[in-house]
Amino acid sequence: MSLTTRVLIGLVTGFLVGTVAPAGVAAIIGPVGTIFVNLIRMTVLPLVVSMLISSVGSIASSRALGRAGWRAMIAMVVLVAVAAAASALIAQPVLSRVQIDRSAALMLQPPPAVAAARPAPPDAPSRVAQWFIDLVPPNVVKAAGDDAMLPVIVFSVLFALALARIRDERRRPVLNVVEGIAEAMQRLVSAILELAPVGVFALAVPLAGRFGVAMVGAVVVYVLLVVALTVAAVALLLYPVGIIGGGLTPAAFASLCAPAQAVAFSSRSSLASLPAMLESAERIGAPAVVTGFIVPLGASVFRFGAAVAQTVGVLFLARLFGVSLSVPQLATVVVTVIFATFTVPGVPGGSILAMVPVLRAVDLPVEGVGILLAVDAIPDMFRTTANVTGTLALAALVRRSSLKTTKDIVEDRLHAQAD
Repeated sequence: MSLTTRVLIGLVTGFLVGTVAPAGVAAIIGPVGTIFVNLIRMTVLPLVVSMLISSVGSIASSRALGRAGWRAMIAMVVLVAVAAAASALIAQPVLSRVQIDRSAALMLQPPPAVAAARPAPPDAPSRVAQWFIDLVPPNVVKAAGDDAMLPVIVFSVLFALALARIRDERRRPVLNVVEGIAEAMQRLVSAILELAPVGVFALAVPLAGRFGVAMVGAVVVYVLLVVALTVAAVALLLYPVGIIGGGLTPAAFASLCAPAQAVAFSSRSSLASLPAMLESAERIGAPAVVTGFIVPLGASVFRFGAAVAQTVGVLFLARLFGVSLSVPQLATVVVTVIFATFTVPGVPGGSILAMVPVLRAVDLPVEGVGILLAVDAIPDMFRTTANVTGTLALAALVRRSSLKTTKDIVEDRLHAQAD
C-alpha cells in the first residue's frame, strides 16, 4: 500500500474518530500530532538554509553559467513571483467565502489573555517600514531561534552569493559540507514522512472534534482551488513563455512537453521526468548549455507549481484558523514563498513541508500542514506537471536566446574578417 493511501486512511479515520469520540480521546491523541509537527519543524531550518546555500552557491559560482544560466535564474524568480502574487490575489476573495464555524476557529486561536498581552499593531506606514527593517536581522542566530524564517532566508542567500565570490579551493569544501547537510536532511524528511499516517491521524482527531463536517467541505474547496489555479498558471504563464519566448508554435511546444508531463503526472516526481525532458530538449536541437545545465537545474530546484500551492495553502489555513492577514503579511507570504519554492525537497508532498517557513513568517499555526499533506495527492500531480512544464518553458526560452547569441557572434566574426 502506497504512502499516499495510508495517509488518506489516517486522515479519514482521524476525522471519524474525532467526530464521534469524547473530548478526552482527543486530549490523549493530540500530543502525538504535536510531536509529528515538531519533527517536521525540527528539519525546516537546516533543510532550508543548506539547500539555499548549496543551490545558490553552486549556481552562482559556476563559470559555465554565463548569460544563459543567469537568464534562466531570473526567469525562474519572475515566474514564481508572478504565480505567487496572482494566486494570493485570486485565492484571498475565494477563500473568504468558505464557511467556517467561527466558534471552532476561535478555539484554535490564542487565549484572550495571551492576545491581550500582545502589543497593539502600529499604523500602516510603520508596519511597511518595519517589514523592510526586519528583513535584515542584527542577529541571525536570534532570528533563527525566534522562527523568523524570512530574515534567515535573506541571510542564507546573501551568504551563498558571497561564498560564490571566493576562491574555488576555499569555496568547494564549504559547499561539500553544506550539500552533505542538505542531502542528510532530505533523507531525514523522507523518514519522517513514513510516520505521516500516524501523525495525520493524530492531527485530524482534535480538528474534527472542533470543526466537524464543515472541515470536509473546506478541504474540498482548497483542493479544487489549488488545481484550478495551477492549471490556469500553466496555461497563462508557462505556455506563452514557451511559445512566444521560445519561438515555437503552440503544437510544437505542446509536443515538447507532453512526454515529460505524462511521467510527471503519474510519478509526482520532477526528477523522474528528467530523462523525458532531456530527450524532448534534444529533439528540438537545444544546445549543450540547455541539456547539460538548464534542464537538470530546473528539475532540481524550479518548483513553479509550489508557488501556487504554498500561497493557497497558507491563505486556506489562515481562513481555517480564523486569522486575518494584513497587506504587509500577504507581501511576506509572497516573498517567503519565492524563496521557499527553491528549498522544496525532492519527495512527494515536499512542497507542503517546505511551506512551514511561510507559515512561521506570518505567525500561523503549523498544525494544519498535516491536513494539507493528507489531501496532497491530487494537487501534487498537477503541481509536478506544472514544475516540468516550467522547466521545458525555460529550456525553450534559453534555447532561442542561445541560438540568437551564437548567430550574432558568427556574424560579428564574419564582419571582422571582411573588414
